[in-house]
Amino acid sequence: QVQLVESGGDLVQPGGSLRLSCAASGFTFSSARMSWFRQAPGKERELVADISNTSNSTYYADSVKGRFTMSRDNAKNTVYLQMNSLKLEDTAVYMCEARVTDYRRSVFGDYWGQGTQVTVSS
Repeated sequence: QVQLVESGGDLVQPGGSLRLSCAASGFTFSSARMSWFRQAPGKERELVADISNTSNSTYYADSVKGRFTMSRDNAKNTVYLQMNSLKLEDTAVYMCEARVTDYRRSVFGDYWGQGTQVTVSS
Protein backbone atom coordinates (compact mmCIF):
# COMPACT_ATOMS: atom_id res chain seq x y z
CA GLN A 1 0.00 0.00 0.00
CA VAL A 2 0.99 3.64 -0.30
CA GLN A 3 3.19 4.92 2.50
CA LEU A 4 4.68 8.35 3.06
CA VAL A 5 7.12 8.67 5.95
CA GLU A 6 8.41 12.07 6.97
CA SER A 7 11.56 12.65 9.00
CA GLY A 8 13.92 15.42 9.96
CA GLY A 9 11.77 17.50 12.26
CA ASP A 10 13.48 18.92 15.32
CA LEU A 11 13.79 21.80 17.74
CA VAL A 12 15.85 24.60 16.22
CA GLN A 13 16.68 28.18 17.10
CA PRO A 14 15.44 31.11 15.01
CA GLY A 15 17.71 31.59 12.02
CA GLY A 16 18.61 27.92 11.95
CA SER A 17 18.12 25.32 9.25
CA LEU A 18 16.49 21.92 8.91
CA ARG A 19 16.08 19.44 6.10
CA LEU A 20 12.91 17.39 6.02
CA SER A 21 12.57 14.17 4.06
CA CYS A 22 9.54 12.24 2.89
CA ALA A 23 10.15 8.68 1.75
CA ALA A 24 7.45 7.18 -0.46
CA SER A 25 6.53 3.62 -1.33
CA GLY A 26 3.65 1.71 -2.87
CA PHE A 27 3.43 3.62 -6.14
CA THR A 28 5.57 4.74 -9.05
CA PHE A 29 7.14 7.79 -7.50
CA SER A 30 7.63 9.66 -10.77
CA SER A 31 3.86 9.51 -11.38
CA ALA A 32 3.10 11.76 -8.41
CA ARG A 33 3.10 15.47 -7.84
CA MET A 34 4.39 16.00 -4.30
CA SER A 35 3.66 18.71 -1.78
CA TRP A 36 4.64 19.81 1.70
CA PHE A 37 1.94 21.17 3.98
CA ARG A 38 2.15 22.42 7.53
CA GLN A 39 -0.31 22.89 10.34
CA ALA A 40 0.30 24.91 13.47
CA PRO A 41 -1.86 24.55 16.59
CA GLY A 42 -5.17 26.32 16.12
CA LYS A 43 -4.47 27.12 12.48
CA GLU A 44 -5.60 25.66 9.18
CA ARG A 45 -3.39 23.42 7.14
CA GLU A 46 -1.21 25.49 4.79
CA LEU A 47 0.42 24.52 1.51
CA VAL A 48 4.12 25.28 1.87
CA ALA A 49 5.65 23.96 -1.35
CA ASP A 50 4.81 21.81 -4.30
CA ILE A 51 6.87 20.09 -7.01
CA SER A 52 5.90 18.45 -10.27
CA ASN A 53 6.73 14.84 -11.00
CA THR A 54 9.75 15.78 -13.11
CA SER A 55 10.89 18.70 -10.91
CA ASN A 56 10.35 21.19 -13.74
CA SER A 57 7.73 23.11 -11.80
CA THR A 58 7.73 24.25 -8.18
CA TYR A 59 5.49 26.44 -6.07
CA TYR A 60 6.22 28.15 -2.75
CA ALA A 61 3.95 29.96 -0.38
CA ASP A 62 4.85 33.62 -0.02
CA SER A 63 5.63 33.03 3.64
CA VAL A 64 8.53 30.70 2.79
CA LYS A 65 9.68 31.96 -0.60
CA GLY A 66 13.42 32.56 -0.64
CA ARG A 67 13.95 30.54 2.55
CA PHE A 68 12.65 27.04 1.73
CA THR A 69 13.60 24.81 -1.19
CA MET A 70 11.73 21.70 -2.21
CA SER A 71 13.40 19.00 -4.26
CA ARG A 72 12.89 15.38 -5.17
CA ASP A 73 15.04 12.39 -6.02
CA ASN A 74 12.98 10.03 -8.15
CA ALA A 75 15.68 7.36 -7.89
CA LYS A 76 15.33 7.36 -4.09
CA ASN A 77 11.54 7.87 -4.00
CA THR A 78 12.07 10.82 -1.70
CA VAL A 79 11.20 14.48 -1.54
CA TYR A 80 13.01 17.02 0.58
CA LEU A 81 12.29 20.39 2.09
CA GLN A 82 15.37 22.44 2.90
CA MET A 83 14.36 25.10 5.39
CA ASN A 84 16.73 27.99 6.06
CA SER A 85 16.42 31.16 8.12
CA LEU A 86 13.72 29.56 10.22
CA LYS A 87 11.33 31.81 12.08
CA LEU A 88 9.17 31.29 15.15
CA GLU A 89 6.11 31.24 12.90
CA ASP A 90 7.47 28.24 11.00
CA THR A 91 6.66 26.06 14.01
CA ALA A 92 4.20 23.40 12.88
CA VAL A 93 3.70 19.78 11.98
CA TYR A 94 4.98 19.33 8.45
CA MET A 95 3.31 16.72 6.26
CA CYS A 96 3.93 15.52 2.75
CA GLU A 97 1.21 14.77 0.27
CA ALA A 98 1.33 12.69 -2.89
CA ARG A 99 -1.13 13.21 -5.72
CA VAL A 100 -0.75 9.96 -7.59
CA THR A 101 -1.77 9.09 -11.14
CA ASP A 102 -0.05 5.75 -11.59
CA TYR A 103 -1.51 3.85 -14.53
CA ARG A 104 1.23 1.23 -14.40
CA ARG A 105 0.34 0.10 -10.87
CA SER A 106 -3.29 1.32 -10.89
CA VAL A 107 -2.77 3.65 -7.97
CA PHE A 108 -4.73 6.91 -7.99
CA GLY A 109 -5.56 9.51 -5.38
CA ASP A 110 -4.21 11.77 -2.69
CA TYR A 111 -2.12 10.31 0.11
CA TRP A 112 -0.68 11.85 3.28
CA GLY A 113 2.09 11.09 5.69
CA GLN A 114 1.79 11.33 9.47
CA GLY A 115 3.91 14.43 9.74
CA THR A 116 7.07 15.55 11.51
CA GLN A 117 7.23 18.27 14.16
CA VAL A 118 9.30 21.37 13.55
CA THR A 119 9.67 23.68 16.51
CA VAL A 120 11.48 26.99 16.19
CA SER A 121 12.25 28.44 19.59
CA SER A 122 14.98 30.32 21.38
